[in-house]
Amino acid sequence: MKSGFLKAILLSTAAALVAAGVEFSTASTPIRNWGLINNQSRSHISAPDAWKISEGSRDIVVAVIDTGIDTSHKVLSTNIWRKPGNSAVFGWNFVSKQPNPADLHGHGTHVAGIIGAMSDPEAGASGVAHKVSIMAVKYFAEGNSGAQNLKNTVDAIDFAVENGARIINYSGGGPEFSEEEFLAIRRAEAKGVLFVAAAGNEHQDTDLPQHSYYPAAYRLSNIISVAAIDINNRLLKTSNWGKRRVDVAAPGENIFSTLPGGRYGYMSGTSQATAFVSGIAALLLAKNPKLTPPELKTLIMVSVDKTPELSEKVITGGKVNAHAALIALGAGKNKRPGEAFAAKAPSAEDRQMLRLIASP
Repeated sequence: MKSGFLKAILLSTAAALVAAGVEFSTASTPIRNWGLINNQSRSHISAPDAWKISEGSRDIVVAVIDTGIDTSHKVLSTNIWRKPGNSAVFGWNFVSKQPNPADLHGHGTHVAGIIGAMSDPEAGASGVAHKVSIMAVKYFAEGNSGAQNLKNTVDAIDFAVENGARIINYSGGGPEFSEEEFLAIRRAEAKGVLFVAAAGNEHQDTDLPQHSYYPAAYRLSNIISVAAIDINNRLLKTSNWGKRRVDVAAPGENIFSTLPGGRYGYMSGTSQATAFVSGIAALLLAKNPKLTPPELKTLIMVSVDKTPELSEKVITGGKVNAHAALIALGAGKNKRPGEAFAAKAPSAEDRQMLRLIASP
């Protein structure tokens, strides 16, 4: 293991405080997370339309490898994974080497809420998937060395895979290749686990070798890498990008979500953007549990909303759209869980994009 490998959580660039924020609404329910729906621009993921097709399933397990989760939060508690045969265990703390990681930081709880909080109309809160099983896996501690956080990451990935996760959400990263981490994600690939990775918050072009950002930069078929945008579809000033190395963009500025202690607040960064993509993948798997990671990745990528602002920033040139991804699957009318993958026929432009996905 490289002792100098930096493995640090992508901390938010906005304060995690319940502050005045822009509110938007559907027919009757206010939603304060503009990434789900907003009236200002087409920067949201079209969540209300997606929910007409899929709100998720608690059979789908998403591992959040992060700082822990407040599993007692009222909009998260029902959607927390429990270990089969031992319902008292809801995850593992690789910092303290014991089960059930509490979140003393707030980052992991915020990410978990974006992925899978139940709707709370009074607070204006909602996750992407209203039904899901979120596995809490803690790898990060600020007092740990980069090498220790990296070792914890590898152990956390293996734990998630061994305990039935279909999706791993990972918001950490660093500038150096790690063989141990690469092999752990490849083991996840072999088990059919999608790995959703943050592109990083250094505002760098990760296509350049000197700015590579791992694990997002590993060329494995189960990794989808995510940049962050603001409400106007512009790349965040902090977000990394890469026309050949970053797959998609998702909402990531001033995102409203859960915090420890039953609270809510705002955070920003590619961590938040990554959580939107994990939530979309959970909606897709709920409709068709047989989807493989490459199929999930393809569905999410070919269904983006392309924008001029992102055309030279990410492979797809666009922002993810949950509703369009489900339509691409064909889930809206004639697909039943377990049926074979059948996305819309890709255009010539999409075929070029898919060649980029497959390129080493």
